[in-house]
Amino acid sequence: MSDVKTGLSNKTTILNGNLPNLPWEDKPVKCVDVVWRYSGNPVIPRDLIACSNSIFNSAVVSFKKGFAGVFRVDTKARNMRIHRGFSKDGIHFQLDNEPIKFICDEPEIADFVEGYDPRVCWIEDRYYVTWCNRYHGPTIGVAYTYDFEKFYQLENAFLPFNRNGVLFPRKINGKYVMLSRPSDNGHTPFGDIFCSESPDMIHWGRHRHVMAPINNKLTWQCTKIGPGPIPIETTHGWLLIYHGVLTSCNGFVYNMGAAILDIDKPWKVLYRCKTYLLNPQKIYECVGDVPNVVFPCAALHDAPTGRIALYYGCADTVTGLAFCYVDELIDYIISNSEV
Repeated sequence: MSDVKTGLSNKTTILNGNLPNLPWEDKPVKCVDVVWRYSGNPVIPRDLIACSNSIFNSAVVSFKKGFAGVFRVDTKARNMRIHRGFSKDGIHFQLDNEPIKFICDEPEIADFVEGYDPRVCWIEDRYYVTWCNRYHGPTIGVAYTYDFEKFYQLENAFLPFNRNGVLFPRKINGKYVMLSRPSDNGHTPFGDIFCSESPDMIHWGRHRHVMAPINNKLTWQCTKIGPGPIPIETTHGWLLIYHGVLTSCNGFVYNMGAAILDIDKPWKVLYRCKTYLLNPQKIYECVGDVPNVVFPCAALHDAPTGRIALYYGCADTVTGLAFCYVDELIDYIISNSEV
């Protein structure tokens, strides 16, 4: 591929992560898109467990010889909870019927009202879980686990109101780094992405603005944006998959886009998609509890092959799976960049 700004030819590679059992389906012959859907979508139906009204906006990671994850389950009482789950192949999942019970030494934050839209990130020796919980309004909960058996809850990262807490998979300049989307107390009609640092996963500061909606015209990301899966480290920078929202005459429409961030200063956007990667088109993305939603939350990748598998919430009801190659995706972002 060719960097349109420098003119240098350099095929993009992922810098770490071997996952030969990555769930995968080859691109359909007539597909012209960079990202394509799994033909068996949705991979997680809304009624997989007895209590669930819907299962979506969830996080999947490689674990032992298979996969594990933390899943958003909205119950039939319409309570938002997060549950543990496992899969042998990344396509067929088994979820616990009961939500995760966190171990926490601080009663003030342990008894949070609801949990939703989790992410899971391996850093050094453990898996960190971030999610949106409600402590006097939505904020970012943080916990860790070594084995997906015991989950230890830490202090909330930020003051309310905040959503979409997404950690980077390694320390940058000696600090933990998290992306987030400050918000209000409702169904946020605005939102920019910010970057924050921490020396200890407890105290967060050095907040930096990353990017804002493209709101000078009606585009797929003109209302609000938010970080999606854990960023992937590549030879061109951090690959960030994110959601962008437009406001139509029928309400919000959630789409999937991507950007490339600077490796050492991840609040610096090098390239950013002018056009979306995936938007609500299939019936399971358009019809559900919240119509017209494609919401990416997790990505698995295999460095040797450059393959990426993306998990995304569909219409706030079920979970879908899509695929791409990193070099094709990076090439697409650079050649269609807003920056």
